[in-house]
Amino acid sequence: MGIETGLGSSVFTDALDNIVNWARKNSFSLYPFVNDCCAAGMPGLYSGIRADTAFGTEGGRFSPRQADVLLVAGTVNAKSAAALKKIYCQMCEPKWVIAVGSCAVSGGIYGGCPGITGADKIIPVDVYVPGCPPGTESVIAALDRLRLSIAEESVLDGKYR
Repeated sequence: MGIETGLGSSVFTDALDNIVNWARKNSFSLYPFVNDCCAAGMPGLYSGIRADTAFGTEGGRFSPRQADVLLVAGTVNAKSAAALKKIYCQMCEPKWVIAVGSCAVSGGIYGGCPGITGADKIIPVDVYVPGCPPGTESVIAALDRLRLSIAEESVLDGKYR
């Protein structure tokens, strides 16, 4: 006889990791860092996310301090690198980054800008979405991959990466 049978059906027991990670993976708040041509695809992305209510993902936030996931889309060059690093540092832990589009992933299909080849040279990236521009379905699939990785993280270790 387990503790659940003695407490009744109104009490839920589980490991702390499972409960916290369930809440985290089902309530993303996104903050977009968008440059160049990938900006044209962002309205379609947010409307696609809103259409899928099972996601639990909210649209864009007005401050990086309110966001869990940083969407880096478009070119990351020498001028925007400092701003990207500052925005990433303003986000509260735990935080995750998705690089969206060929420019954010590897510097672009044409060799990118001189000096910087991808967002992962500036900040740690959790999920990569290649394409020029990537489709909304690809970004939604990346959010699903991020959910799967969050479910395996340990809250008690204090390690979110």
